[in-house]
Parts: sequence; structure tokens; C-alpha cells
Amino acid sequence: MRLGLVALALLMAAPTRFALAQAPSPTAASSVDDLRAAAEKGEAKAQFNLGVMYDSGKGAPQDFNEAAKWYLKAAQQGYAAAEYNLAGMYEDGRGVPLDYKEAVKWYTKAAEQGDADAEFNVGLMYSQGEGVPRDYGEAVKWYTKAAEQGDTDAEYNLGLLYYQGQGVPQDYKEALKWHTKAAEQGDARSQYSLGLMYYQGQGAPQEYQEAVKWFTRAALGGSAGAQNNLGGMYANGQGVAQDFAESAKWYTRAAEKGDGEAQFNLGTAYMTGRGVPQDPKEAAGWWTKAAEQGLAAAEYNLGLMYEQGQGVPQDNQAAVKWYSKAAEQGDADAEDSLGGMYEEGRGVPRDIVRAHMWYSLAVASAPKPDVRQGAASDLARVAAQTPQQVAQAQEMARRCQQSKFKNCN
Repeated sequence: MRLGLVALALLMAAPTRFALAQAPSPTAASSVDDLRAAAEKGEAKAQFNLGVMYDSGKGAPQDFNEAAKWYLKAAQQGYAAAEYNLAGMYEDGRGVPLDYKEAVKWYTKAAEQGDADAEFNVGLMYSQGEGVPRDYGEAVKWYTKAAEQGDTDAEYNLGLLYYQGQGVPQDYKEALKWHTKAAEQGDARSQYSLGLMYYQGQGAPQEYQEAVKWFTRAALGGSAGAQNNLGGMYANGQGVAQDFAESAKWYTRAAEKGDGEAQFNLGTAYMTGRGVPQDPKEAAGWWTKAAEQGLAAAEYNLGLMYEQGQGVPQDNQAAVKWYSKAAEQGDADAEDSLGGMYEEGRGVPRDIVRAHMWYSLAVASAPKPDVRQGAASDLARVAAQTPQQVAQAQEMARRCQQSKFKNCN
């Protein structure tokens, strides 16, 4: 059973869309009629504000068609806020047909006037290939413009692109710079990213205390990934004094938000009694949640719990079910255990050929020498078969690997 802590989650989140709405500019008009009169005289500010009133339904009945009409009139006069909001309507299909090309066109016009929100959205549309061919270089250009105005989302996305080397040469120092700017403005995503970078020594020397600092800020901001990683650092005594109770506290926060890694780690804490009372039933409950999200280590552990009747009723069929799920992700421990179930006919009909297949796969995929040696010993035990059975098992293993474990049964 895997009772060691899993590695910290080391993936950064993908870019997210920025909110499109803008508040209306102040106006001296006392009614929609007064505002309409000014708008019909061609006053761009009045046209924009009338559009906002119809868009929001504040001061006038909500009417997206009317909103788009008045935004267009103001936008055609180069009113940047109207260009921006009109782009949002084309992007969402409100009052106008959904049209990403038109959205990019109007966002770009607003961006060329220095509107940071528009600059960000142009960058986002280039990075996602919406309305324009995907072009990370153009995305970096527009994100940089917005980031230089202090736009937090742009700073975060720019940090992510430098980290991944998309649109620019990979540059961890530059990624660290932009994530730091966003993190200092309270962006939990960048705080989490900084924690990862300091933990791994990317863009700066490896410094666990600094990683803890940023994971803590992100965790307090509600980042489940940071909460899980902070739990791992307390459990391992990295950058902080080892404290299993504090570790379990952070695992619990992340696990209750549905973080699969944290659910696995919390299950491990309950199984070992580290930071919480030892409770195999509670361990099985959290491993089930993680396994239902497809975490192979949890699937394997859950299979073992069912096989041994720890924390759950003993059930060989359930054990085979969870071993199979983990084995089909290439988990060597599960492949070896599944081979044993087929060899002994527990939870499945006895099938020595299929046992040979799973033992062979375990030997091939085992990352650790002890697991590989154990699987090799199991394979040697069942290898005394006819040449035809051995050939069949080898062909089944080959098909299973080639299909990426989609054709193993």
C-alpha cells in the first residue's frame, strides 16, 4: 500500500478569461430621453452611456439590441469604452450574432487606444485562437502591454507563457518576475505559481521557506492546489518544522474542495494516524473520492483495502475493479496485484494467461527495482505454460501497451 506522500502538484493553471463588463461613465442627463437626445445629436459619450443603460437594464429596460446599436454608434467615433463593450457583445452573442472576428476587431481598436482590459482580451483571443489564428507571439505582445499597466490577469498569463516557452523562449526568471508582480497584487494563481517555482528552484535558487510563504498566501486565498502543497511541506518538514496536524489541516481544506491529490494525501494521513486519529474507514472514504477522480495511486490503495477488508468489507470483485482502473493507467503495483487475482481466481475466473499478461506489464512499467523484482518473480512462477499460452499472453500485453491500456480485456 502506498502510504508515502505523493509529490506536490506541480502544474500551473491555464489562463482564464477576464470579466468583460464596464461601469457606465458619469453623465449629467437626468433621464433616458435626455440621454437619447444627446446621443441622437452624435455625442459619443451619451451614445456609450445609453448603450450601458440598455445593456445593464439600469435606468432603462434591458435590451441588448438597443445596447449594441448605441455602442456601435459611439465605437464608430472611436470611443474606446464603446469599442470594448461592443467587442464583448460580439464575443457573447448579445444583441448581435456571435462573431469572434468582430470581437477581435473591436477589442483591438480599444486596445490600440491603450485600454488595458482590451489589451488583455486581444492577447487572450490570440492565445486561444478565437477569431484569429492562434499566435502565442501576438498574445505575449498584448499581454505585455496590459501587464505594463498593472493588469493582474495579464501579468499572470505572461508569467505562464514565459514559464512554458509559448510565444517566447522559455525564461523562468522572466516568468518569476511577472508572477511576482501579480502575486504582490494578491493574485492567488501567481502566488501558487511562485510557490512551485521556489520549491523547484526555477528562476531563483530553490528555497523552501519562500515556497511556504507563497503557498500560504495562495492557500489563504482559497487555492486548493496550494493548500495541498502546503500540507505536503508540513508533512515533509520542508521550509517549516514538521507538523502532521498542520499538514492534515491543509489537506482537509483542499480535499473538501475536491482536490484529488489532497484527498489521497488525507486518506494516507488517516491510514497512518499522522496528524489525525488512525482510521482505516476514513482513509478508504477519502481514497474513494480520489479514485473516483481517476487518481491511480488511490485506485490501487482502494483495491488493496477491498482485498484485505481494511476500512471496507472484504470484496474481491471490488478489489479487481479498482486494481483494473489503476492498471489501465500503467500502475505497476496494480498490474502486479491484478495478475495475482487472475492467477488465483479471486474476484475473477482463474486465467493463467491473463495473469501472465499483467505480470509482464508490471515488469515493463515498474519504476522501482523492488516492484520490478516482485513482478518478475510472479511472472517466473506462472511462466511454466505451453508455448502457445506464453505467446498469447505476450500478444495480449503488446496490444494492451499499444492501445495505451484501452484494449487490455
